[in-house]
Amino acid sequence: MPVSLVFGATGAIGRFLLPRVLDAGHEIVAVSRMPRVTHDARVRWITGDLPGGIATPPACDAIFSLGPLDAFAEWLAASRLEDRPRIVAIGSLSERTKRASRDLAERALAERLAAAERTLATAAEARGSTATILRASLVWGAGLDRSLTPIVALAQRWRVFPLAPGARGLRQPVHADDLAAACAALATMPSAAGVYDVGGGERLPFSAMLARVRASLPFATLPLPIPITLARAGVGIARRLPAFGAASTSALDRLRDDLVVDHAAAVADFGWNPRNFRPDASAWTPPPLP
Repeated sequence: MPVSLVFGATGAIGRFLLPRVLDAGHEIVAVSRMPRVTHDARVRWITGDLPGGIATPPACDAIFSLGPLDAFAEWLAASRLEDRPRIVAIGSLSERTKRASRDLAERALAERLAAAERTLATAAEARGSTATILRASLVWGAGLDRSLTPIVALAQRWRVFPLAPGARGLRQPVHADDLAAACAALATMPSAAGVYDVGGGERLPFSAMLARVRASLPFATLPLPIPITLARAGVGIARRLPAFGAASTSALDRLRDDLVVDHAAAVADFGWNPRNFRPDASAWTPPPLP
């Protein structure tokens, strides 16, 4: 029986990927920072962290990296893999969207992601493996993201929902299960190697995206429109406080920019067919682990 090694199995994409890989007839070795109890005999959890926490990886036919790309690339380059597994990794569109940011930390992130892509490609080639990286952004659908779910949590606690009426920039949110489906399919498609930008099935203004999130909630909220100029002023004030010294207005500035991708190559090479952004209440609750 084929074996898949999965990093980031407890994250948003991992929770959808594990059932798909099991349905494909694979056994799974899933890596977690803390001990886990499995409810399926085909899933074996091992404890470890990247880049240095798994010195001797198990024999495997495929490796899925669903967490930080730089840590995985560093681990792969130093690993003692004896097989030639198919490698599928999730990257980030921040490699492209933050290259020219005015924020030094964001530019450093883009450089780190670019270096990780190069390291991964070199390490895979040296081991005779083929690797595919999917660059994604605004992943939703599992209640574990750091962009929309925190807003939902705030709304649930305070029964107010922040809106951004001036946020005209287009977004292309992509469901975690669509990425999981692509990862599972790519494991058997070594011809689709390289780096692919992927986005959701539609492009919509950030303000409209927030309105759909609010409409998906199973409880009433009071709308709280926050103009971008007011939000920027708030960040400027917060930065004077030691606890918020690293706060940046760069993310707010991008609310007026279009952050969308052309994923025609992904459509042609492996049938990328993402859903539109139509969340319901289940989108903000993590699916159970097998």
